[in-house]
Amino acid sequence: MGTEIERKFLLKGGSWRSMAQGTKYRQGYLNSHKNRVVRVRTIADKGYLTIKGITSGATRVEFEYEIPEDDAGAMLDDLCEKPLIEKNRYKIDFAGFVWEVDEFFGENMGLIVAEIELEAEDQPFEKPEWVGDEVTGDPKYFNSNLVINPYLKW
Repeated sequence: MGTEIERKFLLKGGSWRSMAQGTKYRQGYLNSHKNRVVRVRTIADKGYLTIKGITSGATRVEFEYEIPEDDAGAMLDDLCEKPLIEKNRYKIDFAGFVWEVDEFFGENMGLIVAEIELEAEDQPFEKPEWVGDEVTGDPKYFNSNLVINPYLKW
């Protein structure tokens, strides 16, 4: 069984932009129940199916499988809840960790968050100067909730 321990933060300033190239992500949800989500995603030219359990603190179970890109695209177009999540992801190395910065587009234009994956919820890490307030426990920032209540409607 896979486990994901992830903390999420808002960003401040734009200095992070010069640190990485973005990769286009499209993702949608076949199921966005609060106890479990089933996500379909394309990253560049690959497709993925991901099942995640309920979040407890910063931890949840996660299973992810690569699927054919054409299948993922068809599911995104025909089966997933709308609007889809469209974003560029930037991976930035800082102080021994990889920070993933997501810049959203479409119905979530203007939202930018950074995530860090940890080995334990209490694992220490250094925050870059461009990382702001933590929003890990705020469900409105969950990607699955951005489909139901997009950032442009806040």
